[in-house]
Amino acid sequence: MHSIRPRLINENGLRVDGRRPDELRPIKMEVGVLEKSDGSAYVEFGGTKVFAAVFGPREAHPKHLALPDRAILNCRYHMTSFSVEERKPLGMTRREIELSKVIREALETVAFLEEFPRASIDVYIEVIQADGGTRTAGLTAASLALADASIPMADLIAAVAVGKVDGQLVLDLCDLEDKYGEADMPVAMAPRFNSVVLLQLNGKFSPSEFKKGLTLAQKGIAEIYRLQQETLKKKFSASRPMEV
Repeated sequence: MHSIRPRLINENGLRVDGRRPDELRPIKMEVGVLEKSDGSAYVEFGGTKVFAAVFGPREAHPKHLALPDRAILNCRYHMTSFSVEERKPLGMTRREIELSKVIREALETVAFLEEFPRASIDVYIEVIQADGGTRTAGLTAASLALADASIPMADLIAAVAVGKVDGQLVLDLCDLEDKYGEADMPVAMAPRFNSVVLLQLNGKFSPSEFKKGLTLAQKGIAEIYRLQQETLKKKFSASRPMEV
Protein backbone atom coordinates (compact mmCIF):
# COMPACT_ATOMS: atom_id res chain seq x y z
CA MET A 1 0.00 0.00 0.00
CA HIS A 2 1.18 3.50 -0.81
CA SER A 3 1.14 6.11 1.94
CA ILE A 4 -1.13 9.10 1.31
CA ARG A 5 0.85 12.00 -0.12
CA PRO A 6 0.56 15.03 2.18
CA ARG A 7 -0.36 18.46 0.89
CA LEU A 8 2.83 20.51 0.97
CA ILE A 9 1.57 24.01 0.12
CA ASN A 10 -1.55 25.34 1.85
CA GLU A 11 -4.28 27.64 0.51
CA ASN A 12 -2.29 30.68 1.69
CA GLY A 13 0.70 29.65 -0.42
CA LEU A 14 2.79 28.65 2.61
CA ARG A 15 4.89 25.49 2.85
CA VAL A 16 4.77 22.77 5.55
CA ASP A 17 7.21 24.72 7.76
CA GLY A 18 5.49 28.08 7.21
CA ARG A 19 7.93 29.46 4.61
CA ARG A 20 7.05 31.20 1.37
CA PRO A 21 8.22 29.40 -1.81
CA ASP A 22 11.30 31.63 -2.25
CA GLU A 23 12.44 31.57 1.41
CA LEU A 24 15.49 29.80 2.83
CA ARG A 25 15.29 27.93 6.11
CA PRO A 26 16.97 29.58 9.15
CA ILE A 27 20.73 29.23 8.63
CA LYS A 28 23.49 29.05 11.22
CA MET A 29 27.23 28.97 10.42
CA GLU A 30 30.35 28.79 12.53
CA VAL A 31 34.02 28.10 11.76
CA GLY A 32 36.89 26.88 13.94
CA VAL A 33 34.61 24.52 15.86
CA LEU A 34 36.90 21.45 16.02
CA GLU A 35 40.25 21.98 17.76
CA LYS A 36 42.03 18.87 16.44
CA SER A 37 41.56 19.77 12.76
CA ASP A 38 43.40 22.32 10.59
CA GLY A 39 40.08 23.89 9.63
CA SER A 40 36.46 23.20 10.51
CA ALA A 41 32.91 24.44 10.13
CA TYR A 42 29.42 23.78 11.45
CA VAL A 43 26.40 24.58 9.30
CA GLU A 44 22.66 24.35 9.99
CA PHE A 45 19.95 24.66 7.34
CA GLY A 46 16.77 24.31 9.40
CA GLY A 47 16.86 20.77 10.82
CA THR A 48 19.87 19.71 8.74
CA LYS A 49 23.07 19.90 10.81
CA VAL A 50 26.53 19.27 9.39
CA PHE A 51 30.15 19.37 10.58
CA ALA A 52 33.08 19.61 8.16
CA ALA A 53 36.76 19.16 9.07
CA VAL A 54 39.92 19.65 7.00
CA PHE A 55 43.30 18.04 7.66
CA GLY A 56 46.33 19.22 5.68
CA PRO A 57 48.00 20.04 3.52
CA ARG A 58 50.24 17.22 4.72
CA GLU A 59 52.52 14.66 3.09
CA ALA A 60 50.53 12.30 0.88
CA HIS A 61 50.33 8.77 2.20
CA PRO A 62 51.06 6.27 0.76
CA LYS A 63 53.81 8.19 -1.05
CA HIS A 64 53.34 6.47 -4.42
CA LEU A 65 49.90 8.16 -4.72
CA ALA A 66 51.46 11.65 -4.46
CA LEU A 67 51.17 13.89 -7.52
CA PRO A 68 54.27 15.90 -8.53
CA ASP A 69 52.34 19.00 -9.63
CA ARG A 70 49.48 19.34 -7.14
CA ALA A 71 47.87 18.13 -3.93
CA ILE A 72 45.40 15.25 -3.82
CA LEU A 73 42.01 16.33 -2.44
CA ASN A 74 40.27 13.52 -0.58
CA CYS A 75 36.65 13.96 0.47
CA ARG A 76 34.37 11.80 2.61
CA TYR A 77 30.68 12.66 2.97
CA HIS A 78 29.03 10.55 5.65
CA MET A 79 25.66 10.45 7.41
CA THR A 80 25.76 9.27 11.01
CA SER A 81 23.54 6.32 11.99
CA PHE A 82 21.37 8.59 14.14
CA SER A 83 20.96 11.37 11.55
CA VAL A 84 17.78 9.89 10.06
CA GLU A 85 14.54 8.44 11.47
CA GLU A 86 15.28 4.86 10.48
CA ARG A 87 18.72 3.99 11.79
CA LYS A 88 21.22 4.01 8.94
CA PRO A 89 23.60 1.03 8.65
CA LEU A 90 27.22 1.65 9.61
CA GLY A 91 29.81 2.13 6.88
CA MET A 92 29.63 3.98 3.58
CA THR A 93 26.61 3.49 1.32
CA ARG A 94 26.72 3.80 -2.48
CA ARG A 95 24.98 7.17 -2.20
CA GLU A 96 27.62 8.47 0.23
CA ILE A 97 30.45 7.30 -2.04
CA GLU A 98 28.80 9.05 -5.01
CA LEU A 99 28.21 12.29 -3.08
CA SER A 100 31.81 12.24 -1.74
CA LYS A 101 32.99 12.22 -5.38
CA VAL A 102 30.53 14.93 -6.48
CA ILE A 103 31.53 17.23 -3.59
CA ARG A 104 35.25 16.61 -4.16
CA GLU A 105 34.94 17.52 -7.85
CA ALA A 106 33.12 20.75 -6.96
CA LEU A 107 35.79 21.75 -4.40
CA GLU A 108 38.58 21.00 -6.91
CA THR A 109 37.22 23.74 -9.19
CA VAL A 110 38.12 26.47 -6.66
CA ALA A 111 41.03 25.14 -4.54
CA PHE A 112 44.57 26.05 -5.69
CA LEU A 113 45.90 22.50 -5.32
CA GLU A 114 48.98 23.28 -7.40
CA GLU A 115 50.29 25.26 -4.42
CA PHE A 116 50.94 21.98 -2.55
CA PRO A 117 52.67 19.40 -4.78
CA ARG A 118 53.05 15.87 -3.34
CA ALA A 119 50.65 16.72 -0.50
CA SER A 120 47.16 15.61 0.43
CA ILE A 121 44.22 17.59 1.81
CA ASP A 122 41.51 15.57 3.52
CA VAL A 123 37.95 16.85 3.89
CA TYR A 124 35.49 15.05 6.17
CA ILE A 125 31.78 15.91 6.17
CA GLU A 126 29.57 14.45 8.89
CA VAL A 127 25.80 14.89 8.70
CA ILE A 128 24.61 14.61 12.30
CA GLN A 129 20.96 15.42 11.55
CA ALA A 130 19.28 15.13 8.16
CA ASP A 131 16.22 17.14 7.14
CA GLY A 132 16.75 17.59 3.39
CA GLY A 133 19.55 19.33 1.49
CA THR A 134 22.41 17.41 3.13
CA ARG A 135 24.71 17.49 0.08
CA THR A 136 24.31 21.25 -0.38
CA ALA A 137 24.77 21.95 3.35
CA GLY A 138 27.78 19.59 3.35
CA LEU A 139 29.41 21.35 0.40
CA THR A 140 28.74 24.79 1.94
CA ALA A 141 30.35 23.60 5.21
CA ALA A 142 33.33 21.98 3.44
CA SER A 143 34.06 25.22 1.57
CA LEU A 144 34.04 27.15 4.87
CA ALA A 145 36.30 24.55 6.52
CA LEU A 146 38.85 24.84 3.67
CA ALA A 147 38.87 28.61 4.09
CA ASP A 148 39.28 28.17 7.87
CA ALA A 149 42.29 25.90 7.16
CA SER A 150 43.79 28.75 5.06
CA ILE A 151 43.72 26.67 1.87
CA PRO A 152 43.95 29.20 -0.99
CA MET A 153 40.80 29.23 -3.12
CA ALA A 154 39.53 31.26 -6.06
CA ASP A 155 36.19 31.58 -4.26
CA LEU A 156 33.96 30.00 -1.66
CA ILE A 157 31.28 27.56 -2.81
CA ALA A 158 27.70 28.11 -1.70
CA ALA A 159 24.96 25.58 -2.45
CA VAL A 160 21.21 25.10 -2.16
CA ALA A 161 18.49 22.89 -3.67
CA VAL A 162 15.47 24.05 -5.66
CA GLY A 163 12.50 21.76 -6.13
CA LYS A 164 8.96 21.45 -7.40
CA VAL A 165 6.27 20.91 -4.77
CA ASP A 166 2.55 20.71 -5.56
CA GLY A 167 3.44 22.01 -9.03
CA GLN A 168 5.23 25.08 -7.63
CA LEU A 169 8.95 25.94 -7.56
CA VAL A 170 10.39 26.20 -4.04
CA LEU A 171 13.79 27.07 -2.57
CA ASP A 172 15.77 24.98 -0.04
CA LEU A 173 13.71 21.81 0.33
CA CYS A 174 13.11 20.23 3.72
CA ASP A 175 12.88 16.45 4.09
CA LEU A 176 9.10 16.18 3.52
CA GLU A 177 9.35 18.28 0.34
CA ASP A 178 12.31 16.21 -0.83
CA LYS A 179 10.41 12.94 -0.28
CA TYR A 180 7.02 13.95 -1.69
CA GLY A 181 7.90 16.72 -4.18
CA GLU A 182 8.00 16.23 -7.95
CA ALA A 183 11.60 17.39 -8.51
CA ASP A 184 14.79 18.26 -6.63
CA MET A 185 17.70 20.21 -8.17
CA PRO A 186 20.81 20.77 -6.00
CA VAL A 187 22.91 23.68 -7.30
CA ALA A 188 26.35 24.87 -6.14
CA MET A 189 28.14 27.98 -7.37
CA ALA A 190 31.32 29.98 -7.05
CA PRO A 191 29.35 33.27 -6.85
CA ARG A 192 32.28 35.60 -7.55
CA PHE A 193 32.54 34.11 -11.06
CA ASN A 194 28.80 33.36 -11.41
CA SER A 195 30.00 29.83 -12.14
CA VAL A 196 27.94 26.67 -11.54
CA VAL A 197 30.20 23.95 -10.07
CA LEU A 198 27.52 21.36 -9.29
CA LEU A 199 24.07 20.79 -10.74
CA GLN A 200 22.00 17.62 -10.41
CA LEU A 201 18.33 17.01 -11.12
CA ASN A 202 16.06 14.31 -9.75
CA GLY A 203 12.59 14.43 -11.29
CA LYS A 204 11.41 16.60 -14.18
CA PHE A 205 11.43 20.33 -14.96
CA SER A 206 10.14 21.91 -18.15
CA PRO A 207 12.74 24.17 -19.87
CA SER A 208 11.05 27.28 -18.41
CA GLU A 209 10.89 25.71 -14.93
CA PHE A 210 14.59 24.84 -15.16
CA LYS A 211 15.46 28.43 -16.05
CA LYS A 212 13.29 29.86 -13.24
CA GLY A 213 14.66 27.26 -10.81
CA LEU A 214 18.24 28.24 -11.58
CA THR A 215 17.39 31.93 -11.01
CA LEU A 216 15.75 31.00 -7.68
CA ALA A 217 18.84 28.98 -6.69
CA GLN A 218 21.10 31.95 -7.52
CA LYS A 219 18.99 34.16 -5.25
CA GLY A 220 19.38 31.71 -2.35
CA ILE A 221 23.08 31.17 -3.05
CA ALA A 222 23.74 34.94 -2.92
CA GLU A 223 22.32 35.02 0.63
CA ILE A 224 24.25 31.88 1.72
CA TYR A 225 27.47 33.35 0.27
CA ARG A 226 26.93 36.57 2.23
CA LEU A 227 26.53 34.55 5.44
CA GLN A 228 29.69 32.56 4.66
CA GLN A 229 31.69 35.77 4.22
CA GLU A 230 30.29 37.25 7.44
CA THR A 231 31.14 34.07 9.36
CA LEU A 232 34.77 34.11 8.17
CA LYS A 233 35.16 37.85 8.79
CA LYS A 234 33.85 37.41 12.34
CA LYS A 235 36.36 34.62 13.05
CA PHE A 236 39.41 36.34 11.57
CA SER A 237 38.63 39.82 12.90
CA ALA A 238 38.22 38.32 16.39
CA SER A 239 41.59 36.53 16.16
CA ARG A 240 43.47 39.65 15.02
CA PRO A 241 45.42 41.36 17.85
CA MET A 242 44.14 44.78 18.90
CA GLU A 243 46.17 47.77 17.73
CA VAL A 244 47.45 50.01 20.48
